[in-house]
Amino acid sequence: MAVRATLFPLFSAVALRSKFTVNSYSVSSASPTCSPPVRLNVSHDFVARTLSPPTSVYVHLPFCRKRCHYCDFPIVALGTSSLSTLSATDDDPRISNYVTLLCREIETVRNRGPGEPPLETVYFGGGTPSLVPAGLVSAILNALRKKFGLSSDVEISMEVDPGTFDEGKLSELKELGVNRVSVGVQAFQDELLGNCGRAHGLKEVMEAIQIVGACGYQNWSLDLISSLPHQTAEMWQESLHMAVKAAPTHISVYDLQVEQGTKFGLWYKPGVYPLPSENQSALFYRTASQILADGGYNHYEISSYCKNGSECKHNLVYWKNSPFYGFGLGSASYIGGVRFSRPKKLKEYMSYVDRLEKEQSNDQAECDLDARDLAMDVLMLSLRMARGLDVKEFSRAFGHDLVFSLFETFRPFLESGHVLALDDNGRPVTAHEIGLQDIVAYIRLSDPDGFLLSNELISMAFGVISP
Repeated sequence: MAVRATLFPLFSAVALRSKFTVNSYSVSSASPTCSPPVRLNVSHDFVARTLSPPTSVYVHLPFCRKRCHYCDFPIVALGTSSLSTLSATDDDPRISNYVTLLCREIETVRNRGPGEPPLETVYFGGGTPSLVPAGLVSAILNALRKKFGLSSDVEISMEVDPGTFDEGKLSELKELGVNRVSVGVQAFQDELLGNCGRAHGLKEVMEAIQIVGACGYQNWSLDLISSLPHQTAEMWQESLHMAVKAAPTHISVYDLQVEQGTKFGLWYKPGVYPLPSENQSALFYRTASQILADGGYNHYEISSYCKNGSECKHNLVYWKNSPFYGFGLGSASYIGGVRFSRPKKLKEYMSYVDRLEKEQSNDQAECDLDARDLAMDVLMLSLRMARGLDVKEFSRAFGHDLVFSLFETFRPFLESGHVLALDDNGRPVTAHEIGLQDIVAYIRLSDPDGFLLSNELISMAFGVISP
């Protein structure tokens, strides 16, 4: 499964896209004429959290049966003809050699110091991680356990695709400690799955859902994609209702992004038939928000919905701007306030690991934190969340003047309801009350209309912080 909005952790390359339009508002007209000073309180929790040892790991397992038409992630296509059975990958040297290389990379990280906490989340992404034999997944987990330790309640998530696992394999993974799976369904219509170049159909989707239930998974996620070619409103509603009927504890809804270099990038232009128009895509988003809310799911992040208490702990690490390790082809780490990525091509990644072993270090060199960069990271990631931005904490870390300028920039959108200001009790604060000292505890984007305008609003905020 590979969709841009999954936020495969390459935050250094995150681009804000203007996906939706709001007819009655001009973003540029609200931009500030000058930038307030941005200071950094080095004793603040933001800094302490940024500089703390990572307790989360992303592991990239790049193997797929074939490349989907929308995918521009670093993958290794194994070929569908060589995967006639579920056990066909058990002895594939491409997978075993890669896992050996991956474990070598993990070994180059410095050992944990006394008192440093163990890992709290591990996320296997791809690619299609469920193509990797359970024995090799065990080898990776053993390498992580030896290097970092695993907490007693560690969340270990794995992306799994329909048609790549049976009950026996999923049970093996569960016994190894994989306690959360994310099923890459994407759509409940054979026509749409075929249009996307997916290697599975509806039959495999229904079998996968049944297998997850048979294995006793209490915590699992289901992924859907909106704005697919030839996707109608009726198809989208059907997929959402089928997802709710499957009763996962978590549902991720991603809007298709047409990337250059992909088949979709060659065939289609965003907003032009057979892709939905911008207004149709916005309607899809609103429909998901309504149907999933009616189904008992909380919209806790722009693309993420969950039952109470079933947020993805690993993804919350990203949204809270906390540090994390990344291992494997094309993956990224965020350590000591620095984001850095591995090579996306296998031969270059092999050379990268060789170099790490010679240098005996896989930790980014220490550097001074940049107040503006950190403020932009915190603001962008916070506004993706339903909780929003903790205004008082942000003010203590980066200065009251910056917060005041953000309020002034957002004022038209506070008045329109796209941005909400809340007090400590969650009570909405009116635009006229904004200037009162310490009354605003949080600012967040409204659901769904504020979330639909998130790219523009975040870009405006960036203009305040770093014009």
